[in-house]
Parts: sequence; C-alpha cells; structure tokens
Amino acid sequence: MNNYLYSGILLICAYGVGWLLYLVVVILLRRWGHTVSLKNFNISLGPFKRPLRFLIPILCILTVIPSLRLTEKERLLMSYLTHAIFIALAGWAAIKIVHILRDAILDRYDIQVRDNARARGIHTQMRMLANIINAVIVLLTISFILIRIPGAGHIGVSILASAGIAGIVIGFAAQKALGNLIAGIQIAIAQPVRLDDVVIVENEWGWIEEISLTFAVVRIWDLRRMVVPISYFLEKPFQNWTRTNADLLGTVFIYVDYNIPVKEIRDELLRILKESPLWDKKVSVLQVTNMTEKTVELRALMSAADSSSLWDLRCEVREKLLEFLQTRFPECLPRVRIEGDKL
Repeated sequence: MNNYLYSGILLICAYGVGWLLYLVVVILLRRWGHTVSLKNFNISLGPFKRPLRFLIPILCILTVIPSLRLTEKERLLMSYLTHAIFIALAGWAAIKIVHILRDAILDRYDIQVRDNARARGIHTQMRMLANIINAVIVLLTISFILIRIPGAGHIGVSILASAGIAGIVIGFAAQKALGNLIAGIQIAIAQPVRLDDVVIVENEWGWIEEISLTFAVVRIWDLRRMVVPISYFLEKPFQNWTRTNADLLGTVFIYVDYNIPVKEIRDELLRILKESPLWDKKVSVLQVTNMTEKTVELRALMSAADSSSLWDLRCEVREKLLEFLQTRFPECLPRVRIEGDKL
C-alpha cells in the first residue's frame, strides 16, 4: 500500500475514533445531566463540549503520528502543526473552564434582589479575576505554540522568561494602558465601585453596567452609555450611592408663603408616604430649612429601598404636595406683595 494512502487512512481512522469518543462523552453528559452539584455549587458542563469536539480528535491524531509512513521531515511538520492546534485548543478549553467555574460561583449570588451589595461585590471580583486569568492563559498558549515551532522557540521562551524586561519596554510605550490595567486589578480588590452600583460620573446619573480590565460602562438614566477608563474611579472623585447598601434618602423642596401651616403640610407628607408602595417606612421628615424676604423653604425628607424607587417617590411627593397646596391652601403659594398709597 502506498505510504501516503496508508498514512491518510490512519489519520482518518484516528479522527473517527476521536469523534466516537466525543459522542460517548456527550451521551454520558446527557445521561448524568449537564449540571454537576459539588458542595452547593452547580457546575454546568455544557459549554465545555465545544472545545472537546475538536480536542479529543486532535489528541487521537497525536497518538498515531509516530506510526505514519512519512519521511522524517514530513512527520516533524505534521507533529509541529498538530501540537500547535492541540495547544490552542487546550487554551480554549482552559478559558471555558474558567468561565464555567466563574458562572458556578456567580449563580449563588443574585444581583436582582434589592439588598444586593455583597452579590455585586462578588460579581465584580469574579469577572475581573476571570479576565485576568484568561489574559494569562492566552499569553501562555501563544508562548507554548511558539516554543514548538522550529526557529521561533526562543521567542516563546523570551515571552515567558523576559516578562520583566518586556514590562519595562511596554510600560514606556503604553503607560496609559498599563495604568488602566493595574487600576482594574485594584478595583477588583478594593471595590470602590461594583457592578450595578448607582453612581454620578461627570454630572451624569446612572448604573455601572460593565467593568473590564481597562474601562467601565455607565448606563445613564436615559439609556445612553458612558465609557470611562477604569483609572477614573481611582483618580477622580465620584458619587457612589450604593457603596454600602442600596437604601437612600431623598429630598423635595417646596417654596411657600409665610402664612403656611407647616404642621398640616407635615401631616399630609406622612399620609402621602403611607399610601405609596415606594416608601420603605423608615424616614419621613418635613423641616423649615430657610426663609427669604419672599418665601419659606420647606424640605421634605424621605427614604426608599433603591435609587429608582427613590426617584419615583420624590416625583410623586412633589406632585401630590403641589396638588394639596393648590386645593387646600392656594393663598399660601409664593406671591409678591405690593402695597399702594392709601387714599
């Protein structure tokens, strides 16, 4: 039999055996379920099937390469190519494992609940940590592939062994990028800001929608997205309304005439809050906070469970207090008095 024909048949058989082994793994996963419970962690193995679809056949091909009836040069070329593909697939599989473990941990912490400060902190840390590990895996994968290529092995070794020198060179060339990268690691540890935190950045109010190693995305209240470098949260002051918990206090200012009966306005505020499902029943205060030559300033202070509820509650209180004044005390609305000469 021709050597090339024999080698081709052997490779096809090895690839077929690999596919059969992959199908066996798929059947076992379907029989046992795609989710494995381990110490209260539900690990979903479904995403791991994609790299296995190619990894197992390539592994089978690697085992038959020494038996191929090829010249030494051809066999070495086949070996280099197959090893490079195998290393790339192994790196892909490693990244999938990181994502599977990350998702298994994050599934235990729901950020949709009201009191979600701890959950948001865990989500931020795990996503940042997963991004860092994935970057390391990609670097190692490229290095190992280069090491296997004749004539390029020294490049792969240099990537691994000369990280310090490379860091200095890259540092001069890309100080901003590295600064953001280091800032991302600091934020993952210190957590001055977390996913779904309510913040005011550049005088814009919104939520932290995404945090990567180099930038963060703020979803503004009108659904615009503001993209800021991650170092912004370490270098510039910003407001974080949910740093410790989601509870917030809000104010409504109203300006009325001097003859306003403050006690009745205070009672009306309490009645409005009791009827509102947005109030968390913690804070209800009405105070006279200022007086000018024309008006009296009243400040209504109230509390809500989160920023969205607080915004709606403030609007509701403002509207109903205005309606109450217009109906019951129209003479107490701000006015300008003019006294004429007596006849």
